[in-house]
Amino acid sequence: MTINLEAEASAREENNAALIAALDDARPSEVESSWELDVLNDAEHGRWVAALGDEAIAELSYRFVGGRVVLLTTWVDPAYRKHRVATELVSRVLDEIRESGKKITIICPVVGEFIHRNPAYADLIDKVHPGVGAFPQREPVEGGPDAELTAVEHDLT
Repeated sequence: MTINLEAEASAREENNAALIAALDDARPSEVESSWELDVLNDAEHGRWVAALGDEAIAELSYRFVGGRVVLLTTWVDPAYRKHRVATELVSRVLDEIRESGKKITIICPVVGEFIHRNPAYADLIDKVHPGVGAFPQREPVEGGPDAELTAVEHDLT
């Protein structure tokens, strides 16, 4: 079996850009998807899963490293991307991590962008090991939040 690393990286970047574009600037208390989602910690496979009934429609993978939760990647089924699923999944995962008292290291740019838009979660970021996704890279852009998001999408593609 041959793995095309360039195609895999391109698909991951497209997924991240699509999820970032779908994030909302909502306050954490206002974060809800269009449906009643269950968010379950599948510790055996190192992921939180958002399920709609019996169907898994999103996941956020993680690993524990040195007492921290390293947030790796976020994925949402394309059919559910514009319904605040990523927003709700990330906020509920971060709330659960906060309750555990652990800090996070962010590899996933979707989580980094979510925290940038919802700074009430910034205290969860481990100061010694914030991770490459913790602070989204931005180009100076004229205009409001849409222009800023366009710069992020451009960086990811």
